Amino acid sequence: MTIPVRTVLVAHPDAELGDLAAGLLHSVLALRAARCRVVVALPSAGPLVAGLRRTGAEVLIVPMVLLRRELRWSALVGGAPWGFVGAWRTVTRVRPDTVYVSTAAIPQWPLVARLRRIPTVSHLRAPQPTASRMVGRLTLRAHLASRHTLVGGGADLELLRDMLPALARRAEIVPAAVPSPPSPLPPREPLEGALRILYLGPITPRRGADLTIEAAALLCRGGRRAQVTLVGRIGTDQGWFAEQLRDQAAEAEVEVELLDAGAEAARERWDHLARADVLLVPTRHGEEDLAAVEGVLSLRPVIASDTAALREAVGEHRTARLVRPDDAAEIARALEHLLEHWPEIIAELPASRDRARRRHDPDRFHAAIARACGAPPS
Repeated sequence: MTIPVRTVLVAHPDAELGDLAAGLLHSVLALRAARCRVVVALPSAGPLVAGLRRTGAEVLIVPMVLLRRELRWSALVGGAPWGFVGAWRTVTRVRPDTVYVSTAAIPQWPLVARLRRIPTVSHLRAPQPTASRMVGRLTLRAHLASRHTLVGGGADLELLRDMLPALARRAEIVPAAVPSPPSPLPPREPLEGALRILYLGPITPRRGADLTIEAAALLCRGGRRAQVTLVGRIGTDQGWFAEQLRDQAAEAEVEVELLDAGAEAARERWDHLARADVLLVPTRHGEEDLAAVEGVLSLRPVIASDTAALREAVGEHRTARLVRPDDAAEIARALEHLLEHWPEIIAELPASRDRARRRHDPDRFHAAIARACGAPPS
C-alpha cells in the first residue's frame, strides 16, 4: 500500500462538468500521481463527483460562499459566515498539509488556511468580472493570503492586473492541460460533398450554438453544402434552447444533428472531431474554451470568437481564424475562406498541432501543480 506523502485539501465551487471541471480533474490527477491524499470540498453533489472518486480522491460536501457574476455586496456579506465556518471545520477534519483553491470564486478558503498557518495555492482559472467591481477586488484580495498564485495564461493575468495588480505581480502562468489524440485522423483531401461543421461545448445561448446553425445556413444560401453536428451537455434548464435550435435548423433547411453528450470521455470527443472538417467555437463571451485547443490537436481548422481567452488559446495558429463575437455572417465568410483555401490551410495543421502539444502538455501541467503544492512530481 502506498503511503501518502502529503494531504492536499482541494476546494472547488461546483460539481458540474465543463472546462473548469476538466482542469480540476487534471490537478487532482497530478496530486494523486505525486502520491498525495486528495480531499475535494464541493458545495453540493453532482456529476463531477464520480470522476473525482475514480481518481482516488475523497469528496466532502461543504457550505461555501460562491462568487457569481451577478453577486452583490449584500449577498457576499450575508453568506460569508456560513462559508467561513464550513471551511474552518473542513480544515480541522482533514488536517491538510496544503490547501489548493481551484478558482477565485471561493475566497474563504485562502483566508481560513492563512489563519490556520497552512500554505495555500490559488489557481485562478479564467477569473470573471462581477456585477460589482468592489466585490471582485475584495474577493481577489483574499487570494493574497495564498503562498502561490497560478493563472491559465496572459488573458487571465491581464484581468488580474486590471483588478488587483499586487496579485498579478506574484502570479505564475501555467497553461491548461489538454490531452491530445495519439494519432489523429488527417483531414479530408480532396474535400468532397458537404462541409462537416462541428460545435463541441455546452448547448447554451452564451456559447453560441445557434450561431453555428445560422452561419451554416448563410453558407448554404451562397451555394455551398454544409451539415452541422452540435455536441454538448443540454442542462435541465436549457431544454427550451435545444427545441429552439431544432426549430431554427428546420426553418433554415440545414442538416443538423444535436447530441446531448453529457460527460463525454476525451476519446469520444476525438471521435467527433475526426468525423468533422472544421470546429466552430462561437462563444458570445470571453470564457476559456479548451475545445478550440482540442480542435487544433485533432488536426482540424478552427473558427473561434475573437475574445481575449480564445485569442490566446488559438490565435497563434495559422489554421485558426478569429471572428467578431455574435456575428454569424462573419463566421459564414470564414467558412467560405476555408473552403477556398482548403489545401493551403490543411498543410499547416501538423505544425499547429505540434505547437499546441508543447503548450498544453499534461505532463508539464501536472509537474507545475505538484511543485506548487509541495509534492514531488510523478
